[in-house]
Amino acid sequence: MDKVLLIINREYISRVRKKSFIVMIFAVPLLVLIMMSAIVLATKDNAASIEQQTVKVIDESGVFDGKLTNTRSIKFEFTKEPLPAVKAELGKDVKLLGLRIPLDFAEKNNVQMFSKKKPSTTFTDEIERQMNIITINTEMLKHHIDTGLVHSIRSNIHLNTIEVTDKGDKETNLAASIYVGIIAAIFIYMSLFIYGAQVMRGVIEEKTSRIVEVIISSVKPFQLMLGKVIGVGLVGLTQFLAWIILSFLVTKLMGSGLTGQRGTIKAFLEIVNTINVGYVISIFLFYFLTGYLLYSALFAAVGSAVDNETETQQFMFPITMPLLFTYILATSVLSQNPDSQLAVWLSIIPFTAPVAMMVRIQFEVPVWQLALSMSLMIAGFIFTIYVAARIYRVGILMYGKKASFKELAKWFFYKE
Repeated sequence: MDKVLLIINREYISRVRKKSFIVMIFAVPLLVLIMMSAIVLATKDNAASIEQQTVKVIDESGVFDGKLTNTRSIKFEFTKEPLPAVKAELGKDVKLLGLRIPLDFAEKNNVQMFSKKKPSTTFTDEIERQMNIITINTEMLKHHIDTGLVHSIRSNIHLNTIEVTDKGDKETNLAASIYVGIIAAIFIYMSLFIYGAQVMRGVIEEKTSRIVEVIISSVKPFQLMLGKVIGVGLVGLTQFLAWIILSFLVTKLMGSGLTGQRGTIKAFLEIVNTINVGYVISIFLFYFLTGYLLYSALFAAVGSAVDNETETQQFMFPITMPLLFTYILATSVLSQNPDSQLAVWLSIIPFTAPVAMMVRIQFEVPVWQLALSMSLMIAGFIFTIYVAARIYRVGILMYGKKASFKELAKWFFYKE
């Protein structure tokens, strides 16, 4: 055990002393501050810098003549010019667009917009919105319906979601919960690759430089692998804890320091307060650690089986495919239907749980599912470390031979 601790200490100290590690500790929270400030300022500047575009309307139906309302970004000009003449003008001015409304405009795809370059969806959505309102009003007038009365009783209902808990009612923000879950899943996904790859590269470097031959004369291969995996994992954990603390301080700084945008920052902080941050962070740290141990052990086995990084590709895809599959589903199936059978199974299976559970945890996962998932994660990384160690003990001393999955299976069953 003392030898494993020495290896852990070596791997940890050698990495945290690097300038790149120290720079990244402070760089990420600083980038968060810059990014959030830039978003606030960009949103404000974008609203002020929108350029108005002219839309020449050829209204063959006569329904919309004089009824389309100018906005900050759109200016309507009704014209009797033929369509070819309007299209000819578009080539001279990119801010000019043409809109043709035929007699049978209500039919699908009959209304046409012409432009030199593709207009934004916000621009087209506004025109569609106005046309739909005018069409509805016209039809109501035909049927002698009081449009003023209809519009006066039109409601704009917004659901305020309240979560009923044992401690009382709690206001929630569904969109914020989804975003937090997806962001946490992305961090887990990226960290498993980043820190797992560090373990793999470290193994390859020691193997190709033949340093490992000297090291294993003093320690067993399993001890070496375990020490390397845990050491790099502690580096990642230190980095994440530092980021969490500094990001919290940055958020407080934004709330008190950016007085010009205090309303926006206050709204942001109110949204954050609807999330159980402590619970999310604790679950994140658990799945980061167990997921890292599970995947980094496999990465270490891959590193021991090859002589250079280019040979790792044949092994990497099958190993990372479950994680990639779950990551792709995070923004669709998992966030839209978190209690589906697929979502439940993905959050329980150890190879997919680190990403899937971070999305589902925002939707009050049943205690038994969370307990089962955590138990299987612990069992999963113990099993993968055992399998990887048996491959590692043979592969770390193999040189000049391209390994295959069949070869790895043989190494697993070799007797000591």
